[in-house]
Amino acid sequence: MSTEPNATSSSDIETKEQNEIDILTDKVNLLFKFRDHYFEKYPTADAKCKTADLEKEVKNTLNHFETFKENAQQVSRVMYYYLKGKALNVGPQHSPQAEAALSKAVKLDPTLVEAWNELGDCYWKRDEIKEAKNCFMGALGHCKNKVSLRNLSMLLRQETVKSSEERVKNIEQGVSFAKEAVQLDTNDGISWSVLGNAYLSSFFMIGQDPKTLRLCMSAYLQAALKFEEEYLKALESFSRAQSLDPTWPPPQQKQAELLKYLDNVQDLVRNKGKLKVKKLQQMIQSLDVKQLGPYQGGRYTSAGSSIALTLVPIAGLQPGTNSEKVVLGKVVCSVQDEDSVPL
Repeated sequence: MSTEPNATSSSDIETKEQNEIDILTDKVNLLFKFRDHYFEKYPTADAKCKTADLEKEVKNTLNHFETFKENAQQVSRVMYYYLKGKALNVGPQHSPQAEAALSKAVKLDPTLVEAWNELGDCYWKRDEIKEAKNCFMGALGHCKNKVSLRNLSMLLRQETVKSSEERVKNIEQGVSFAKEAVQLDTNDGISWSVLGNAYLSSFFMIGQDPKTLRLCMSAYLQAALKFEEEYLKALESFSRAQSLDPTWPPPQQKQAELLKYLDNVQDLVRNKGKLKVKKLQQMIQSLDVKQLGPYQGGRYTSAGSSIALTLVPIAGLQPGTNSEKVVLGKVVCSVQDEDSVPL
C-alpha cells in the first residue's frame, strides 16, 4: 500500500520537517515488512514468538512518532495521523487507537484513499462490516485502486444477507471486484489469491461448473488442487503454505481435513464400503448389461453420430481421459467430506 504524502515541495528543496515525514513513512513500511517477511528472517520454530516480536516493533515505531510529533504535524497532520494509525493497525486484532488516528486522518483529508482503506480494515477487525464496506466504497469513489477492490471482494462474502438471491449477487459482485483488482496490477499475488477465493466461493455457492474451478485453479492453485483430486499436489501446497506462515491456521486445518478424507476413502475401498458379504454379493449378482441403457451394445448414438464403446471393469481404466470406454457398477457407499464437493 502506498504511503506517500499527498503534497510535496519542489524537488530540489527539502526541509527538516518533510524529511521527518519521510522517516516516519520508512519506519512504517519497515514495520509491515517485518510482519510480512517474518519467516524469511526467523526459523519457523519461532512462530509462537511472532506476535510478541511484532508488538515490540510497533512500540519502537511509535517512539519515532513521539520524537517527531511536533515537526511532522507542522508539515502534514493528515499524513502523521494516517501513518500512526497504519502502524497501530498492523496486528490482527482491532486497535481503538488505530481507529481514532485513522478517523482523524480522513476527517482532515477525505480524499486520502490509503487512510480510508486502513480505516475500513480497522472496522473489519471488530466485525463492523457495514462501516468497513462504506470505507472501501468511499475510497473507490475517490480513486479506483486494487486494495479497496479486493477488500470489497472478501467483505461481500462475509456480509449478512436475507436471501439466497442476495448471497448469489454478493458472490458474483465479489468476483467482479477481484477481477478489477487483478486488471489494475496483474503482478500482484495478493489480488490473484483473492480472485481465486472469489471463484472458489462461486463454485460452491452458485454452481459447481468445471470452468469456474479451472479459473479458480489458474488464480489460486493451492485451494483448488484438492477439488481437482490432485491430492498429492494439494498436500504439498498446504505444507508449503504452513512453512511460509506457521501462524496462519487454514492450511494446517485443510491439510488435516484432506488427510482424514483420504483415510476414509482408503478404508471404505479396502472394506468395500463396509457392506456385509451377503449384501455385497447380491449387488454384484444384480448387475446386468441391460442397465447400461443407451450405452449398451457396443455403440452410442448422439446427434446423428455413432461412437464405439468398450465395456471394461474399473481396473481397466487409466488415469485421465478414457475415450470410448464404458463401465457398469453400483454405488456401495458415499464418502463423508467436510466440503460440499462430490467424489
